[in-house]
Amino acid sequence: MFKHLYFTIFALFGITTIANAQSNLAQEVGIIFGPVAFQSDFGERHNFDTNVGNTGFGVGIVHFINFSANNNRESFFTEHFKVRSELSFNTTTLNHFGGYIETAKNKLYVSQLKAMSGKSTLLNLGAQLEFSPFMKIHDFENTAGGFSPYFSVGFLATYYTSKVSSTMGELGLPSTTFPKYLTPSDGHQYGFASESGVALAATAGVGFHLKLTQMSDVMFETRFQAFSSDWIDGLNPNKDLYKENKANDWQVWFNVGYIYYLEF
Repeated sequence: MFKHLYFTIFALFGITTIANAQSNLAQEVGIIFGPVAFQSDFGERHNFDTNVGNTGFGVGIVHFINFSANNNRESFFTEHFKVRSELSFNTTTLNHFGGYIETAKNKLYVSQLKAMSGKSTLLNLGAQLEFSPFMKIHDFENTAGGFSPYFSVGFLATYYTSKVSSTMGELGLPSTTFPKYLTPSDGHQYGFASESGVALAATAGVGFHLKLTQMSDVMFETRFQAFSSDWIDGLNPNKDLYKENKANDWQVWFNVGYIYYLEF
């Protein structure tokens, strides 16, 4: 279960070590934190209560390879790109929200959905390429109060743990479980599972850096993270029968960070 995560860890640190050995690159380290809006099979899609209610919190450690700071030979790549590696953690408690719960006539089904809850805990490790199109990195580093927007794309390996339960009792019984979660799905006995596993995630973000001092920045970012699995939240109704559940789990992280430049 862990071999893919271990491979990613060693590959990431191996690449960083080789790069540092061959080039005089600058290093930056920092911490990021903020709310995470989890979009999953819990709750109604595009529903305000779902978006607000299924929000958790994340925190992470980031490391930047800066090609510009210690390099006097300017190029478009060195002046506009950084490589960012990340180790982050986030957790979200999940519940069912939406119009169906408010309007459904079958009171048993409503009670089953209201009684069901989940918890998803994620450990993410990976790298992203950060592109600052409007301001050179050298100029930003030498501008007090400098403002530099950026875009980022990358991949993360995610180790997830999902837990699904009901206050009505053991799930898997018609008396406690909403019908569509009783159907076998994707190799599982039911459309729910409390399990741990590893998934890949593609990321895309937009944000900006704000210069505080010569050796420090703050950053603000909104990042989309889409998973290769639909079991991250512990729910995955059979997609052949329930077309409304066609999308895999994903989340949006709104984070703020403090970045410190390391001297050599």
